[in-house]
Amino acid sequence: MNERLVVNPLGPYIGAQIENIDISRPLGDSQFEQLYHALLKHQVLFLRNQPITPLQQRDLAGRFGDLHIHPVYPHVKECEEIIVLDTHDDNPPDNDNWHTDVTFIANPPLGAILAAKHLPATGGDTLWTSGIAAYEALSAPFKQLLAGLQAEHDFTKSFPEHKHRATLEDHQRWLLAKEKNPPLLHPVVRTHPVSGRQALFVNEGFTTKINELSAKESEALLGFLFAHATKPEFQVRWRWQQDDVAIWDNRVTQHYANADYLPERRIMHRATILGDKPFYRP
Repeated sequence: MNERLVVNPLGPYIGAQIENIDISRPLGDSQFEQLYHALLKHQVLFLRNQPITPLQQRDLAGRFGDLHIHPVYPHVKECEEIIVLDTHDDNPPDNDNWHTDVTFIANPPLGAILAAKHLPATGGDTLWTSGIAAYEALSAPFKQLLAGLQAEHDFTKSFPEHKHRATLEDHQRWLLAKEKNPPLLHPVVRTHPVSGRQALFVNEGFTTKINELSAKESEALLGFLFAHATKPEFQVRWRWQQDDVAIWDNRVTQHYANADYLPERRIMHRATILGDKPFYRP
């Protein structure tokens, strides 16, 4: 059997479609290593026609590392590691903004695996953008300005209290999550722990301020970085089909789930892989 993956780049900076792979079965070491290196190079990978179960999704994600249990989102009944993103008119999406997943914890996720389970007739695309490409497009003096700066990431920016009062249980879960996840600092520029490449590591979903700057300076600089990092030049856009799977490197990307499909329904399953503490190394 030919174990060589087919890797079709979707753009010069980010995104590739992977063929000759079946992730419903455990991958051999050779295929997994190819998948891992493709992820490092292309930052987000797309696989068509992969009707995987939650347990199969969990097992594949577990090959990359330990898995995160989300403090707010519901999970499938088979395992708590697979969260359910079920959005419709009665539960509108909260991820239709540019964000990097779970940067409000000390060791933000290495990556994630997202599986399409129920899709609207049209719409519901997801976009990813490359923090590496965005950083490398900056001028040398601007890179010098950012070097060593620390930014605050806050759980409540994307999960405000007023959106989690539907039931007493929901509110109690939010209060516990807020208590366990106080705001913390990460470097504005992050060094990838494997490739050594630098990437912007601020996102509109969770980043609230830059620690070393005044409030007005921080607001101005973050506004520029949020806009710069999400320029179309650094993006790839994926039009989902049933049973598609996306795998991305959460350390150096942001993504945006387009909320243009309401009142139709969209259901996605996500496994989130824990990472390491972000650092900056010149």
